[in-house]
Amino acid sequence: MSAPKAQFQPPNQIVFSGDWLRGQEHPTSQALLKEHPPQEGDCLAAADLGQWDSTLPIELLRLILAYQKAGFSLNFDGLPPGLVKLLKLCQGPRRTSGTQTGKSLSILHYAGYWGLRVSTALYDIANFTGELVLCLGRMVAGKSQMRFRDFHDNVMINGPRALPIISLISFLMGIILAFIGAIPLKWFQAEMYVASLVGIGMLRLMAPVMVGIVMAGRTSSAYAAELGTMQVNEELDAMRTLGIPPMDFLVLPRFLAMALMMPLLGIFADIVSIVGGLVVAVVYLRLSPLSYITTLIETTRTNDLLVGLFTCSVLGILNGICGCYQGLHCGRDAEAVGRATTSAVISCIICIVIAVSLITVLTVVLSV
Repeated sequence: MSAPKAQFQPPNQIVFSGDWLRGQEHPTSQALLKEHPPQEGDCLAAADLGQWDSTLPIELLRLILAYQKAGFSLNFDGLPPGLVKLLKLCQGPRRTSGTQTGKSLSILHYAGYWGLRVSTALYDIANFTGELVLCLGRMVAGKSQMRFRDFHDNVMINGPRALPIISLISFLMGIILAFIGAIPLKWFQAEMYVASLVGIGMLRLMAPVMVGIVMAGRTSSAYAAELGTMQVNEELDAMRTLGIPPMDFLVLPRFLAMALMMPLLGIFADIVSIVGGLVVAVVYLRLSPLSYITTLIETTRTNDLLVGLFTCSVLGILNGICGCYQGLHCGRDAEAVGRATTSAVISCIICIVIAVSLITVLTVVLSV
């Protein structure tokens, strides 16, 4: 085992030799920099380099960073190929800041940068939605490669397994809405209309929004994490190589399960929330269950239920698209899956707020 050495050889080479192993005394980058300060055009080389472990790359990286801090570049292509790849991997991608060549970017540069990002995102979303529509067309024509088992598994995830959390939140929302309405209703001796408040509020708006947000955090984020992990592990590339389209095989069963189960979850949330309002009416307002149910039937219209079901269907489609889109467009680094999951939840909530606002305005204008 030869001793590790690092010395400067004119005109511009820093040569490393010997065995660089942990526990041995070896020349440090600080000592080498004191002997030879950084200069432009210097390069790293190896001569009679024996065994080495992480000790050598650490010292090399310290040298490279010292040269970069001094404003010079240190070429390390003269090292063994394996060591060169390791150094490039350790350096990683360079992250650009808000400056270019020491000059700050103007507002116009930022506007153009974000404009390009938004236009690219809109193009990707439109392309993804178009591919999904084509997948639905192939499914109707009987040419889809979707497996029924995958669809059944996702139906179970989006349906029966989501009932506990939907039950809890729906029951509590019914109680909260009834308590809030009971305060002003008692001023006018109109306690019986708490059933109308709970029924209309939950059927038309509160239940769809609540179910949509719960499913966005519970299932859409899981879609993004699952597909994002497959993207990072290059499983999606392997599927494309084998001729298996990820849209048919992965996206379509998840999207259909979400879109079909959301209206059913909405109906279930309506029933449970009405039961929560009934508890408040009986215990707090001293109403009889019969008067509560009678008032609910007399003041609640079929249109209220239909508007809520339509809203649930729209939110189910949006949740399925957002979760699957973020998963398929996940990056390939270690942080990509986390970013995709977070983006899926945020985009779902934004889409839910926009969709519910538009549906509410349209139904009021059209007197539905």
